[in-house]
Amino acid sequence: MTRPLDSKPQLIKRFRRETPLALVATRGGLILAIICVLIFGALSSPMFLTSGNFLNVLTSMSIIGIIVVGMTFVLVVGGLADLSVPATIACGAILSLALQPILGAIPAFVLAIALAGLCGLVSGVLVGYVGINPIIATLGVGTIVLGIVQSLVGGVIVYGTNPATADFVKGRILGIPVLVLIFAVVAIAGHLVLSRSFWGRWTMATGGNPVTAEASAVPVRVVRAGAFVLTGLCGGLSGALLGLTLQSARPLVGVGYEFSAITAVVVGGISISGGSGSVPRAIIGLLFVQLLTNVMVLNGVRTPDQGFVLGLLIAAAVALDLALRRRGIA
Repeated sequence: MTRPLDSKPQLIKRFRRETPLALVATRGGLILAIICVLIFGALSSPMFLTSGNFLNVLTSMSIIGIIVVGMTFVLVVGGLADLSVPATIACGAILSLALQPILGAIPAFVLAIALAGLCGLVSGVLVGYVGINPIIATLGVGTIVLGIVQSLVGGVIVYGTNPATADFVKGRILGIPVLVLIFAVVAIAGHLVLSRSFWGRWTMATGGNPVTAEASAVPVRVVRAGAFVLTGLCGGLSGALLGLTLQSARPLVGVGYEFSAITAVVVGGISISGGSGSVPRAIIGLLFVQLLTNVMVLNGVRTPDQGFVLGLLIAAAVALDLALRRRGIA
């Protein structure tokens, strides 16, 4: 007779494969890398250390950071990646603006996020219950959803009708940008769920060893599906905030955000094999990527060259993860 996972702390520890050496190789190395980027940025551009520049970095980081929180759960649960992010962002951005004249600003905002979460639910069912490869499932669902969104708006740009919403999203509370506050709330909530709740323990267990987790009464299929629902909701929230900020949205508004989120999570040391990781580590990875990108922009590095550098970062992070696992460290 099986007992709940909560009654087996030793089993939980076995699922968590983080060691001091692994943490030094990931988090410690990233902090050193961030310091190097800060020093190089300060020496190479007089604009880098200005408050306006850091505000731009924080704002950009907040939109992507919300997606990073959801993507962290997907990687930890062993779901590889969610490639439907561009579609859920487009869903959130377009519907939050298009439905404003019909429903009002707040109901349109909530419904847009809910529908994006529904897209994540479809992906989750395909992955968790049907057993389709996560890359294929999310890519297929994302393509279909993006096609539906394009058909609904005729492939044109949708504009907002309530400028007050843009003023609120662009505003500040106690001197802190609203976008940054929303990101902070999402990040803290994600961290608490992953590190302090039974759902987080189930997520770690499922990603670490799904067979053993299922034998320990963990609802493996539900947990896998839940990770993609969460990413869908995060994508919808990011898209809705992006749409309200710009007061315009087009079907391809979310293209590239999935790559940015995956880059941040992998560079942050979240294992592609699943079973270990945390939201703070993913955010540290995001901070490094955003600062590096900002330095490249300020120094006139071309967009294709920026993509080349970020691609190298992913390759290096994956290679490090595999090397540590082969040595039994990660």
